[in-house]
Amino acid sequence: MKPFVFSADSHIMEPPTIFLDGLPASLKRHAIHARKEGEFLITGTEDKIIYRLRVGQHREKQLGDNERKGIREIPGRLEDMELEGIDAEICFPSLGLWLYCLDDPEAEAASARLYNDWNDSFLGGNPNRFVRCGMLPVLDFSNTIAELEYLAAKGFTSAMLPAVTPPGLPKYNDEKWDAVFAKGAALGIVFVMHTGTGLETVIHERGPGAGIINYTKQMNDAQNSAMYLVAGGVLDRNPGAKVAFIESGASWLVALAERMDEVEEAHSNFVFPKLSRHCSQIIDDQVWASFQHDRSCIVAANAGLAGAKNVMWGSDYPHAEGTFPISRRIVDDLFEGLNVSDECRRNVLGLNAARLFRIEPVVQTSAKLAA
Repeated sequence: MKPFVFSADSHIMEPPTIFLDGLPASLKRHAIHARKEGEFLITGTEDKIIYRLRVGQHREKQLGDNERKGIREIPGRLEDMELEGIDAEICFPSLGLWLYCLDDPEAEAASARLYNDWNDSFLGGNPNRFVRCGMLPVLDFSNTIAELEYLAAKGFTSAMLPAVTPPGLPKYNDEKWDAVFAKGAALGIVFVMHTGTGLETVIHERGPGAGIINYTKQMNDAQNSAMYLVAGGVLDRNPGAKVAFIESGASWLVALAERMDEVEEAHSNFVFPKLSRHCSQIIDDQVWASFQHDRSCIVAANAGLAGAKNVMWGSDYPHAEGTFPISRRIVDDLFEGLNVSDECRRNVLGLNAARLFRIEPVVQTSAKLAA
């Protein structure tokens, strides 16, 4: 029988002028949008270039990933999910990923609300197939809490925080975050941190190996934020809060759990605040992570190692580093020769995510198509 498969990482494309059209005139210069300038595709605002991509340089152009119907319309998306054998998924923005590069609290809050309302209208009619994930403004925590309440009232079970705290904000080990995490816990909303968010730029290196280094470093960003949330006590003081790191791999959770436990015991005289649980237990209780190709986290999950309890597979549809359009084959290859239990396979492929995001794990797609 085909297992329930949930993609814990996929993307949708907002209308290209969602922020240009939706923000009031007083905030229009903060509207995130993409525009063509010469040979470059520029993503940014009127005053700020956030990201610049040479058109035709990358695989997205070659495969037409951004032109797929499934990134902009539901019928095409459901066709692609059938092709991929994906029964349900959580969807993340495209333009909205750059929301945390804004430096105006009012514009940030207004942009988040525009995206959240559009997300609700776009995905809300298919609650058995899509987990709606809102975006949270963070430049003013009163806006963060207000948007959490707004999302909860609409039935959202997840909302994005930046994977890296933007410049000028408290780091994730700061107790100032407690009010936000307490509110999320009370409302039952999972905090989701997608790779690359919160950074001024995802390009750290332009020398030898830059293509590998820049993307790989995003795993380090997730590891650092998880470490800060655990060691700083934010998660321990808010045991109902749940955090999911997306598209950053998952095996690092095991190494992080073991290292933090080791340091906490060996250097206990220097540890502050004192935690009520071992770091590894906090990670197992409150931290999730998604991966595309990370076979070692499956082995760790099957072995019951601390830190591997909550790993989730995701396709990263339709991006170049993802598994589309061969996810069915990739899913089979992930488990080839690993001798893991059927329970482990089902948890990693879908049940861990279904429990986290509170979606019924119903198989919606057919068994594997004939070759």
